[in-house]
Amino acid sequence: MYDILPVLGSGLVISGALLLATAIAPVWKIFRQLPAGGLRYSWGFLILLILIFIAGYVVYAKFSSVQFSQPLDLVVPVIFFGGAIFVFVVCSLSLRTTRDIMQNYALKQENITDSLMEIFNRRYLDRRLKDETERAINYSHPLSIFLIDIDHFKRINDTYGHQVGDQVLKNIAQLLKRSIRESDVLARYGGEEFVVILPRTQVSTSYQLAERLRHIVADFELTLPEDVSRDPVTINVAVSVGVAGLTPDCKDSQCLIENADQALYRAKRNGRNQVVISKSNNIDTEKSGNQIGAAELQ
Repeated sequence: MYDILPVLGSGLVISGALLLATAIAPVWKIFRQLPAGGLRYSWGFLILLILIFIAGYVVYAKFSSVQFSQPLDLVVPVIFFGGAIFVFVVCSLSLRTTRDIMQNYALKQENITDSLMEIFNRRYLDRRLKDETERAINYSHPLSIFLIDIDHFKRINDTYGHQVGDQVLKNIAQLLKRSIRESDVLARYGGEEFVVILPRTQVSTSYQLAERLRHIVADFELTLPEDVSRDPVTINVAVSVGVAGLTPDCKDSQCLIENADQALYRAKRNGRNQVVISKSNNIDTEKSGNQIGAAELQ
């Protein structure tokens, strides 16, 4: 009966080593999906540890098989095998959990992202603006927004078609996204309108940022490729912007939107392609422009 103990002991250890080798696969998949950085290096270190354990299992099985002469000698091989099962289960669950988290994140992003423009949608805008407003009031921080509208956008749709109009919207959205600060939030408000939330930002600074964006958009040229119905076309667009910020008489997100919308209406009524600050903020734009340093605009 005891003749089988060396085979059984070695078999348990080798089986454990094979399980450890199998456990590397899910860890490797997680490792490949991570960007360079500390977290990726940690998973890489885990792979190295598993390889070291495998080598230890193999060495133990080779040099300790002669010691398996009674049932109690199998305690260590059983522990080795159980440890391998534990590592395999943990690594497999880690991969499944990672995939579920990534899938849930993707679904969440789809739920808050405008599919055409690839920026935040109206649903996210309403929730985020409400949260930022409450935070600003609770901590006595400034908060401002600006509402952006593409001038004469209907002409683009009427002249070139809605597919070209969609290209213009997407390109302008991505241009704005690249041009705002990391702390700012860009979202689609509706149609060809965008809202930018500027946490901890005074209206005077927001005005300068809006002017900067207006010039960036005015200088941008979208070239449409040639097709069977037309030659290559270069489209230039302009935007009008309404700026508003929290005041003692305006302390909620709805009021901010209304004030920015009124300022936008004045900008369009006064000739478009300009930035107008809400009357409720009572800011002298020329004076505020001289008081703002270049560092605040970066």
